[in-house]
Amino acid sequence: MPLTLSRWLPGLLLTAALPSLAHAEGPEYGPELQGFEYPYTVKHFAFESQGQSLQMGYMDVAAEGKTNGRTVVLMHGKNFCGATWDTSIKALSEAGYRVIAPDQIGFCTSSKPEHYQYTFQQLATNTQQLLKALGIQKATLLGHSTGGMLATRYALQYPEQVEQLAMVNPIGLEDWKALGVPYRTVDQWNERELKVTAQGIRDYERSTYYDGRWKPEYDRWVDMYAGLAKGPGKTLVAWNSALIYDMIFTQPVYYEFKNLKMPTLLLIGTSDTTAIGKDIAPPEVKAKIGHYDVLGKQVAKLIPHSTLVEFPGMGHAPQMEEPAKFHQALLAWLNKTNPVR
Repeated sequence: MPLTLSRWLPGLLLTAALPSLAHAEGPEYGPELQGFEYPYTVKHFAFESQGQSLQMGYMDVAAEGKTNGRTVVLMHGKNFCGATWDTSIKALSEAGYRVIAPDQIGFCTSSKPEHYQYTFQQLATNTQQLLKALGIQKATLLGHSTGGMLATRYALQYPEQVEQLAMVNPIGLEDWKALGVPYRTVDQWNERELKVTAQGIRDYERSTYYDGRWKPEYDRWVDMYAGLAKGPGKTLVAWNSALIYDMIFTQPVYYEFKNLKMPTLLLIGTSDTTAIGKDIAPPEVKAKIGHYDVLGKQVAKLIPHSTLVEFPGMGHAPQMEEPAKFHQALLAWLNKTNPVR
């Protein structure tokens, strides 16, 4: 399966981004995030899936200095991209790891198909094909937010290929629909996604992710998401986003945490209140979902070989909120835990 280097021409970047910089809502980006600068070279993995020719953008970053011969695969969240792992890629590479950071189909620098049956199994299969093409037989997985659900599914689907599993504020630590959150149709999700704005994203993330706090460096990631959502591919971007939300809501991994066989780390910012559908949940349901200070402890008891590290007062993305503290905890666990070989 071919691996092709994506060509980010500086002139094209300027042409794509500059005309919209004056817009109150920030820049606009192409349907595969053309115009947005990634921290490392983006390559593309071309493959066939569901009768279509698709491509996954990914970064493949070698270990700096002395390599330890191990690979970490980073799985991004719903409102995130491979690029949002920038500080983690640097920390892991400096610690001797090879780092692979893909953008899943439907996200960021990857294809936005007009029709696709999104399942976590399908995304896990896509990622496994990428790793196989790169010659990676075993890896440690690090999944954030929705990436935690995907990393769980991947670890259940390919247990012999996963040495260690780490999850950062994964969603799916509870089954929202079973707890009473109403169902949104794909059409309803699509209507919602077509209305995405930078300010709306910022307000949501400030209240849900960061417990009312905000740092200027978060604006880059808001612009990334909003710029993709309102760029020239906005209709297709919104449709894929709607399909992905339906996948997240209807395909819980909660009931299978007990089946994970590898050493597993939960890294939990306790002030996080993320819960899919919370905005339309009845008050009594809304009050009981999204409590990460409780969920982390509960799920740690369900996973056989688990370690729980909590970050009191931090929110949905501790790796972005306090990178030094987060990576110290992550690397300490990676280095002291015997991976499944």
